[in-house]
Amino acid sequence: EAFVATNRSKTFFLYYAANDVHVPRAPNARFLGKSQCGIRGDAIEELDWGVGQFMAEVKRLNLANTLVIFSSDNGPLFDDGYADGSLQAANGARPAGPFRGGKYRIYEGGTRLPFITWWPGQIQPGVSDALVSHVDLLAALTDLAGASRPQNTGPDSVDLRDALLGRTKMGRKELVEQSPNRVAIRQGTWKYIPPGKVLHWGALAIPDNTAGPVDWPQAQLYNLAADAGETNNLAAKYPDKVKELAALLKRIQRDDVSSN
Repeated sequence: EAFVATNRSKTFFLYYAANDVHVPRAPNARFLGKSQCGIRGDAIEELDWGVGQFMAEVKRLNLANTLVIFSSDNGPLFDDGYADGSLQAANGARPAGPFRGGKYRIYEGGTRLPFITWWPGQIQPGVSDALVSHVDLLAALTDLAGASRPQNTGPDSVDLRDALLGRTKMGRKELVEQSPNRVAIRQGTWKYIPPGKVLHWGALAIPDNTAGPVDWPQAQLYNLAADAGETNNLAAKYPDKVKELAALLKRIQRDDVSSN
């Protein structure tokens, strides 16, 4: 709040990396028990309050020409080596919603993240399923600010400002996802995961709770439009799609840059 008030009369960029939900979790006493989902839920309550305080200050100062982006760096995780009882006290909470897995996993629960943009007069309230990545913020924000990037900077960053501002629901054609020791590729509603070894870390009170290395000798193919939870492997049914996406992923890895 103090930063915003001090810089209200000039253009500013503020990056706030909240620690609330990250371990070790230590929410303020006023939030303990508020969520009824343990200390992790209480930490989320504190995060929500903190974001609310910031938003209230922006509105109080009438900084209408302010773009606010709220997101996360990975999917949810209960136990990352800290025995704080978060898993035991989850009270049925499913932080990844309908999606499979969480942090450290290649499934949508680990790679599909909250992403909210707010800009009065520029963004109309709505929901979009446009495929975007955090790396695209480099191009979008640079261009929105009227700045230029040095040559060869952020070759994978795509200017998706119209998608981020809700002007279109057209995003990327394809996107490579990554978790420890694993990659996958999204193309529209299709998702392909090549065969290989998976590293699963942490305990999650959601499906796919396997721990330790797991071999996946077979390719995985999912149609997320019909199967958001990635439960029905269609690789055997659509071998041509598997071949197409496998070749695309290899080309991107070889060239070290995506096509869009």
